[in-house]
Amino acid sequence: MSTYDVAVIGSGPGGYVAAIRCAQLGMKTAIIEKYSTLGGTCLNVGCIPSKALLDSSHHYEHAVKHFADHGIEIPGDVKINLEKMIARKQTVVDQTCDGVSFLMKKNNIDVFEGVGAFKDATHINITKNDGKVNTIEAKHIIIATGSKPSTLPFIKLDKKRVITSTEALKLKEVPKHLVIIGGGVIGLELGQVYRRLGAEVSVVEFMDRIIPGMDKALSRELQKVMKKQGVKFYTSHKVTQVKAAAKGVTIVADDKKGNPVEFKGDYCLVSVGRRPYTDGLNADAAGIKLNDKGQVEVNDHLQTSAANIYAIGDVIKGAMLAHKAEEEGAFVAETIAGQKPHIDYNLIPGVVYTWPEVAAVGKTEEELKEAGVQYKSGQFPFRALGRSRASGDLDGFVKILADQVTDEVLGVHMIGARCADLIAEAVTAMEFRASAEDISRMSHAHPTFTEAIKEAALAATDNRALHV
Repeated sequence: MSTYDVAVIGSGPGGYVAAIRCAQLGMKTAIIEKYSTLGGTCLNVGCIPSKALLDSSHHYEHAVKHFADHGIEIPGDVKINLEKMIARKQTVVDQTCDGVSFLMKKNNIDVFEGVGAFKDATHINITKNDGKVNTIEAKHIIIATGSKPSTLPFIKLDKKRVITSTEALKLKEVPKHLVIIGGGVIGLELGQVYRRLGAEVSVVEFMDRIIPGMDKALSRELQKVMKKQGVKFYTSHKVTQVKAAAKGVTIVADDKKGNPVEFKGDYCLVSVGRRPYTDGLNADAAGIKLNDKGQVEVNDHLQTSAANIYAIGDVIKGAMLAHKAEEEGAFVAETIAGQKPHIDYNLIPGVVYTWPEVAAVGKTEEELKEAGVQYKSGQFPFRALGRSRASGDLDGFVKILADQVTDEVLGVHMIGARCADLIAEAVTAMEFRASAEDISRMSHAHPTFTEAIKEAALAATDNRALHV
C-alpha cells in the first residue's frame, strides 16, 4: 500500500493548487481524480471553456457590428463555423488540462485516476473505471470534490433539450430560442455567447433582478446593457413546469402577479446554481459531517470533524469560485505544514465575464445599509474616459464605497471593459486598507480604463472627480 503525507481528492483549482503547495512544502503528495483529465469543473466544463466561447463570440460580434466603424471592411458576409468554434474551445481546454498534468509531474505528485472513497480517516479506496480498487494511506487528506449543476425538483434534465452548462458548451447548432432558467453568472455568460451568435435568448429569473448577490447598481446596469444587446429578461418569475419534446421545450412560469406565462424554445438551459458534490465519498466512514445543504462542515482552519481531514472549495460554505478554492488549497497546505496562513473572505472578488464585464469586492451598498455603517459613495462612468472612446467600450461605471469617517474603502463595484482585470487594483488597495484618498492620489496611466478607479475615488473624496 502506498503511503503519503497528504492525499487530495479532486483535481480542480482548489485540489491541484493544494497538492502543488503541499509538494513545495516537502510533503509526499497524491491527488485522486475520477475523470481521465485533471482540472475539475473549472478547466473542463466551467471557467476555461466558457471564456473561450465568450472570446470567440465576442470576436464574431465585433466583426459583424463594429469593424466597419474602425475602417475595417470585410467583403461578403461574416459566417459562423460553430463546429470550429467548439473545437477551438476544446483545444484551449486540452492545453490547460495538460498544463496541470505537467505541474503534477514537475512537483512529483502521484496521480490516481478513479473515484476516491473513504475506507476510514486515513485510508482511501480508489475505484477505477474497470472496477478495480486500489487503496492508499495518507496522514492528512484534503477533500476538494467541487460541485455539480443544481436543478429544480420537477425538472428532468434530458441533456438534449433541457440542458445544463456542461451541454451548453458543446451544442452542435446555434439555438433559435434559448430559454435560460436563472439570471446568475453562468446563465448570463452562456446566454450572451448564443445571443451574439444569433439566438433569441430569454432569461427567466425568480428574484426581482439578475446577479442578485451583487450590488443593485451593477444588476441594473448589466440588465440595461444586455437588453440593448437583444436579451429578454423576465424577473420575478417562478418557473413551475418544464416539458421537453423531440424538437423543443415548453417552460411555464408564474409572473409576480401569479399569472402563468409560457415560453417556447428549442433549448432550455437550467442555470439555478450548483450543489456540493460528495457523491460516493463515503464521508461517514471517516467521521465527516455534512450540513443540511450537503456541504462538508469545517472550522476556521478548514478542518472537518475528523482532525486530519480538511475540505476546500465548492464543497464547503462560501462563494463557489475557483480563486476562492485556490486560496483555500494553499491555506490548508500551509496549515498542515505548521504555518499561520490567512484568508480574508471579504476580499475575494466576484466577476461576471459578460461584456461589459462585471466585478466587485467588499461590501455592497445594501450590506452597508443593513449593517448601519455610515458610508460615502463615488461613481465615475467609463464613457467619460478617452480610452473608452478610443475602443468604443462606453458602457458601465466604477463605484467606490468608503467609510464616512475614516475614508477606508469598504467596497468597489464596477461594470465595463476589462473589469475582470481592473478589480485586482481594488483588492490590492483594500488588502492594505487604503482610503479613497489614497487611491485618488495614485498616478494612473493615461489613457487607460484604470483611470475610472482613480476618478471614482476622487468622487468619493469630497466629490472632486476631474473629468465629469
